[in-house]
Amino acid sequence: MKVKDAMHKGADWVSPDTPVTEVAKLMCEHDIGAIPIGEDDRLIGMVTDRDIVCKGLAQESFDARRAMARDVMTPGIHCCREDDDLTKAVRHMEALKVRRLPVINKSKRMVGILSLGDVSVSAPGDLLSECVKSIAAHHY
Repeated sequence: MKVKDAMHKGADWVSPDTPVTEVAKLMCEHDIGAIPIGEDDRLIGMVTDRDIVCKGLAQESFDARRAMARDVMTPGIHCCREDDDLTKAVRHMEALKVRRLPVINKSKRMVGILSLGDVSVSAPGDLLSECVKSIAAHHY
């Protein structure tokens, strides 16, 4: 099975200058926990709901009315390709201890996101079980 057979298609990104409040509204509106950040037609980072809490709300100096996505995003980005084998992508998620990977095509354009939820629907149970145990090991 290929990543493109399991991924969530049509994901969008936002600018690093998007207000955090807008990022949170988009997450709520689309029932998602992460939004890629892009600038100059390339991915530069990711904001997760956990980033908003830990790098934002939990910090005394944080002002939600003024904060931008760049203030809470995790810089750098790991991706997989839509034609990658799903097992390879899951192993990549496992090694990075991430729950989501942006998916790019041959032209390096983002065409979707692969999440643990997507994998849970498509991957063999043993692969999913190993991946979840590894990724979730440091969380409770």
